Amino acid sequence: MSKKPSNSTGASKVTKGKASLLGIGLDGDGHKRLTSGEQFAILGGSQETHERMTETVVKTFEELKRRDRNLDSVDPKELEEIILKSSPA
Repeated sequence: MSKKPSNSTGASKVTKGKASLLGIGLDGDGHKRLTSGEQFAILGGSQETHERMTETVVKTFEELKRRDRNLDSVDPKELEEIILKSSPA
């Protein structure tokens, strides 16, 4: 049985990771596509799907920057609204 790491008070130590976005395209056409950045990764999809996901992520991060927000601190509902707004028509 393994022990959980603890701090000096005996409570379990929780480490917070860095937030990231992950996009997965399921309509593959035989090509392997991967686009990644500091806080995102986009995997698979047809060329059109992959490009749409990439455009959405780029616009999402631009909007976060305009709002002076970052992925680590944005509320999930606000992030959902930004992503929907950033998706190409």
